[in-house]
Amino acid sequence: DPRAPLRAPTACCTTMSLEWLMDWSWSLDGLRDFIATGIQSFRDCDATALAAVACLLVLFVWYCYHVGREQPRAYATVNALMQSAEANGVQNGYVYCHSPECVRCTHHDGLNQKLYHNLQEYAKRYSWSGMGRIHKGIREQGRYLNSRPSIQKPEVFFLPDLPTMPYFSRDAQKHDVELLERNFQTILCEFETLYKAFSNCSLPQGWKMNSTPSGEWFTFYLVNQGMCVPRNCRRCPRTYRLLGSLRTCIGNNVFGNACISVLSPGTVIAEHYGPTNIRIRCHLGLKTPSNCELVVGGEPQCWAEGRCLLFDDSFLHTAFHEGPPEEGPRVVFMVDLWHPNVAAAERQALDFIFAPGR
Repeated sequence: DPRAPLRAPTACCTTMSLEWLMDWSWSLDGLRDFIATGIQSFRDCDATALAAVACLLVLFVWYCYHVGREQPRAYATVNALMQSAEANGVQNGYVYCHSPECVRCTHHDGLNQKLYHNLQEYAKRYSWSGMGRIHKGIREQGRYLNSRPSIQKPEVFFLPDLPTMPYFSRDAQKHDVELLERNFQTILCEFETLYKAFSNCSLPQGWKMNSTPSGEWFTFYLVNQGMCVPRNCRRCPRTYRLLGSLRTCIGNNVFGNACISVLSPGTVIAEHYGPTNIRIRCHLGLKTPSNCELVVGGEPQCWAEGRCLLFDDSFLHTAFHEGPPEEGPRVVFMVDLWHPNVAAAERQALDFIFAPGR
């Protein structure tokens, strides 16, 4: 039959179409069965379990809202510090504490209670996690301070179980040390511009004269006890911006300072202790004449131009400049950095506890 070849392909196509429709039907049935099974499983689920899941979901949403609404204070930028300082007042480039309750200036039996109250407030807002060492330090602060050997006696706050040594290696805060040293010329140039004003008056605006047994010791603060000095920062804009790039600079904390320190020839700084062991003090040498030394814990060290010297100022320390007058002053840029063994959670809590004016 001549029509047979035409009918054969048609029959084949019809068979394939039927098989495809049957497979599709089976797929729809499977999908319907899967959905029905899921719905039935949800209906059969225990009501208590559903309530527990709903409660957990509500708690999670509330936690996300709470954390987003009240985040802990991060390390303050210099801009934020400037705004704070403008509001609290500055006299001749030096921030004076206006609060009789300031923990940095409190030297009486109520200090421990005040610190513990601040710690409780922090933990209530955020967490007790990681606060063991701070809690221990505050609880036994009097014993720690009274039992310390005379070589190291921080005047305000001692954090226990920190490694103690008069000097630290450059690797203790490597990033910040290298950043400061790379910007040595920048800081030096801004100092030289500032120092020209001394030819016109005895104590130019922004400089502070410190008490010494002999000679003259001047400081020009950018950050003083955790508060920025806006007028001074505007006169050193590049150095001011550099502070914001330091990773471990103590910012919004009464133990944080950044300044240019100048010793005239013949000056001796009396031996004294710093307020705490939670920081290490960094000196970047700007001008280092001969016969200038820093003595920390009985160990002498010399500054070098363009190099950083790290030390723990809670140790008994002094400095002197016995070089000839023609060599000029000894000048360092000083900035307070966190002790490398103070954890991030502890830094955040200490910033809260020792916030300026708290």
